[in-house]
Amino acid sequence: METTNTSSVTEFILSTFADLHSYQLELFVVFFFILIITITGNLAIIALTISDSQLQSPMYFFLTNLSFVDICLCLVTVPQMLKNFLLDLKRRVILFGGCMAQIYFFLTFANVEDFLLAVMAYDRYLAICDPLHYVIVMNRKLRAQLVAICWVLSTANAILHTTLTSRLSYCKSNHINHYFCDMVPLFKLSCSDTTINQVVIFTEGSIVVAGPFLFILASYVRIISTILKIHSSKGRRKVFSTCSSHLAVVTFYFGTIMFMYFRPSSSYSLIKDRIASVMYTILAPMFNPFIYTLRNKDVQQALKKLFFRISHPLRN
Repeated sequence: METTNTSSVTEFILSTFADLHSYQLELFVVFFFILIITITGNLAIIALTISDSQLQSPMYFFLTNLSFVDICLCLVTVPQMLKNFLLDLKRRVILFGGCMAQIYFFLTFANVEDFLLAVMAYDRYLAICDPLHYVIVMNRKLRAQLVAICWVLSTANAILHTTLTSRLSYCKSNHINHYFCDMVPLFKLSCSDTTINQVVIFTEGSIVVAGPFLFILASYVRIISTILKIHSSKGRRKVFSTCSSHLAVVTFYFGTIMFMYFRPSSSYSLIKDRIASVMYTILAPMFNPFIYTLRNKDVQQALKKLFFRISHPLRN
């Protein structure tokens, strides 16, 4: 369906890897298992941190929130993708309102993840650089306030970008070369001037995305400085191993986001942008439980106790 005026645009067609038409079933199987692993892994983290008394520190509180956001972020895009793998291209339809809703929820959850990663860096900074005051400063009230701020800022940002995107005129085509509704592919379909949208992304978006990233870097500069002052090489390795995992996830997540959004839309590349999108919208939520917690001895011990309770219910 090609459109020539904005009044006729009531739906979009998501290509969803249509260029790989010979591998649609294989792609369905791969992303279906990714979805199952993501949901199972993050639900396991949430269940463990709620049920185990040894996992009640501030760090695990933030991990619980991150796991919840990862599940939501994955559910925004993957179910629609799986459905489209089973349909012909012309039937991969999403209504205009549904497209805008997907943009809103995607931006909300993605931005909450940005801010939560920054909050987790602050938590690690306090724990390592100011351990004597850590428990007092990072109390329950402050933790709740930090998470609430993450959601408020993210919601406001999502409303802004969704409103601007919904007011554009779409008259070139209704075929979105992506697996979900996103701003950059939609800009390519608009016959309106998208200068304001791109300026807002580079200015306000820079604050929302680059702000947390720079805060994380500043926190880790102080953390690494503190680590280098530890006399025990074993102690330095133990602390730095936790920090390096977090930094790896931050680089992976923020790097792909900046590649996607903080460049002119004229440089849009279907293949490169699709890979980047899959990395931070689908793979990152799947890897986070493994990177952050499953290598953690406390979590491993909690898992063992949980499996024991499940396999020996009469002994509980």
